[in-house]
Amino acid sequence: MSELRRVFHQQLSTIEGKVIQLFAYVSEDLAVATDALLTGDLDALKVLTEREATIDHLYRELEEVVNSQLALQAPVATDLRLLLSVLRIVPELERSHDLVLHIAEHATHILNDDLSPRTRGLVQRMSDTAGDMWNQATSSWYQRDRTAADQLEERDDDLDSLHSALMAELASGRMSLPVAMDMTLVARYYERLGDHAVNIARRVVYLAGPDPAQ
Repeated sequence: MSELRRVFHQQLSTIEGKVIQLFAYVSEDLAVATDALLTGDLDALKVLTEREATIDHLYRELEEVVNSQLALQAPVATDLRLLLSVLRIVPELERSHDLVLHIAEHATHILNDDLSPRTRGLVQRMSDTAGDMWNQATSSWYQRDRTAADQLEERDDDLDSLHSALMAELASGRMSLPVAMDMTLVARYYERLGDHAVNIARRVVYLAGPDPAQ
């Protein structure tokens, strides 16, 4: 292997590692955001805000490096699929962490006693389901698992059902109108996180390349 190709493959390994890091930030921080929302932990919000700056930096860095490698190396086949997939997936990762941060930001104006017990339970279940979906999306990327998209679509149906249940609870009038409006946004953030996990798993089908079974 030439020195140029060796350096190129080192770059690909570095890119892959940074993408996995972004996945981890979304998966790990979702649970932190939910805890901040349900407990009013503003210290957690500060940590997530700082993490957002790190993610924005990684996003810009990855786009710059990938575009540079596409221009300099003219990659083909597996290498090309990886670089193109990174360009498509990194914006979804960045937007997904935005949603995580938005969930935590509602901790600044929702108190523990503002939420009905059923609302708290449904929020936790939505968070757990979305978190499981993100763990599976991460695994699908790492393992190049083309089957994960169908599985995640089924889990997304579960998340949609929880969203509908939460909407019904918020419409019941058990909470003040401002709180219900805030939680309507929060519920939408969880739902969108599920959608992003499905989108990412669909991208993995392209990343994995031709199906050897076909």
